[in-house]
Amino acid sequence: MTAPRTIVELAAEADDAARTATAIAQFSESQSLSIEEAYEVQDLSFARRIERGEEMVGIKMGFTSKAKMIQMGVEGLIWGRLSSAMRVVDGGEVSLREYVHPRVEPEIAFIMRAPLSGNVSAAEAMSAVEAVAPAVEIIDSRFENFKFSLADVVADNSSSSGFVIGDWSDPHTRIANLGMVLEKDGRPVQIGSSAAILGDPVRSLVEASRIVGESGLRLLPGWIVLAGGATAAVALETGSSYRNVVEDLGSVGFSVVD
Repeated sequence: MTAPRTIVELAAEADDAARTATAIAQFSESQSLSIEEAYEVQDLSFARRIERGEEMVGIKMGFTSKAKMIQMGVEGLIWGRLSSAMRVVDGGEVSLREYVHPRVEPEIAFIMRAPLSGNVSAAEAMSAVEAVAPAVEIIDSRFENFKFSLADVVADNSSSSGFVIGDWSDPHTRIANLGMVLEKDGRPVQIGSSAAILGDPVRSLVEASRIVGESGLRLLPGWIVLAGGATAAVALETGSSYRNVVEDLGSVGFSVVD
């Protein structure tokens, strides 16, 4: 029997898979990982990105909607780290060659004005926000066949891969129940509401503060927080364009090349 790999070895494997766009076997197929150990893998894997010159620019929340939980077959809020290299300009292009199983989901983004950590109220959370914006996240599980356990996906940086942010709006803009339409080539492929994100995206920010606080971190000024997908994710296809149109906030998108 093969000896279990160390946290350091798993972190290197996860990072290499993301860096080279290579599918790997689920960690859970060969060994058991607790959620705490999975976050250790995520932390060490992301540290390799930092060593290569990337910067941490925020976090993403995952499994914040029932649609996502059902689609992925898992339950429980998770989070992942965002790096400067993951950002795509609004209207820009991404190449499928940079991903393994890329999918896109419509989101709401916050940008922080002040640090935030620990248990806070919705009002306290929003007082630390500089602005809100429509966003899309490109998720990409590096595991074969897009199958994974909860610990697997956490270790894989919660599938964090890319994100696009639209124009920023005043933080007092209503975001609790906004219509959201994910378009592919100008046609709706997913229709939802920001209310699908924990009932209100602000609740996702509250959870983000709590969950990073439990890890000994803080949401820092200038950081972006992606509140989570409002609908099920849609697979990317070469030659297509994708756009998230959000009531009162505007739209944001990108196109896909080979």
